Amino acid sequence: MNTEKVRCLIIGSGPAGFTAAIYTSRANLSPVLYEGIEPGGQLTTTTEIENFPGYPEGISGQAMMEDLKRQALRFGADVRRGTITKAELGSRPFRITVDNDKVIEAESVIISTGATAKYLGLESEMRYRGAGVSACATCDGFFYRKKVVAVVGGGDTACEEATYLASLCRKVYMIVRKDYLRASKAMQQRVNDTENIEVLYGCNTQEILGDEEGVTGARLVRNDGTTFTIDIAGFFLAIGHHPNSELFAGQLELDQEGYIKTVPGTSKTNIEGVFAAGDVKDPHYRQAITAAGSGCIAALDCERFLLANNA
Repeated sequence: MNTEKVRCLIIGSGPAGFTAAIYTSRANLSPVLYEGIEPGGQLTTTTEIENFPGYPEGISGQAMMEDLKRQALRFGADVRRGTITKAELGSRPFRITVDNDKVIEAESVIISTGATAKYLGLESEMRYRGAGVSACATCDGFFYRKKVVAVVGGGDTACEEATYLASLCRKVYMIVRKDYLRASKAMQQRVNDTENIEVLYGCNTQEILGDEEGVTGARLVRNDGTTFTIDIAGFFLAIGHHPNSELFAGQLELDQEGYIKTVPGTSKTNIEGVFAAGDVKDPHYRQAITAAGSGCIAALDCERFLLANNA
């Protein structure tokens, strides 16, 4: 099997990965970045980004990731297509297999593989993804000011998303599968105290309705089998995220949900020389700007590690 030696390997190509590539390139670490199965990460599925500093008129997710990629390339980052299929982190240099046919021996690794929002699995959900269907209220809620939207989920995240959207939207439906909210008492109280939130208990989404311009409604089914339709302009998923950390299970310390654990205030994992950045280690914020910031931290931690170890 073909083998290559590198000083710094970056796995993942979202805001965290490309920011890490920019910083490590400028530090002359000659980073190699593999883009993975979804080049550009989740942002490439977002139609418009208005809350990332430096883009006063807003920018599409695809265009912003192209900007970050060009900036990394400008400083000499080696950006490659390819997916990591195996990671051996037991000793340095770490052995990382790409597409089952090439091995990278890396003195350091920055993991920025992101997290994937959980979806219901409806065909109509995929059809209107980015055209009314979203998994991030703080990212996309602004586009639904004074409109009617729905949030799916009954946990703390769903309640947080619903109360945030209620501050912008005319009305927010919460579609809750069970006959109660799973959220904390404080979050339940916040929902109950918000006049323009209506909780639809014991309901599941059967289909998302729409036209060529995007989402127009949703057909719901009650636990007793009866169906009804709600008119909405936006459909927000808040049923959790799945961190893309399976490759590293059993080697890196993960929390109960699979997020990579890092030393607080750093990007350092339990394995010296392996760093984590972005949504794969962040169950709380999941924003492009926080991911980019953590990519910077990982790059600086990585640079200091390599200098200290003469690698």
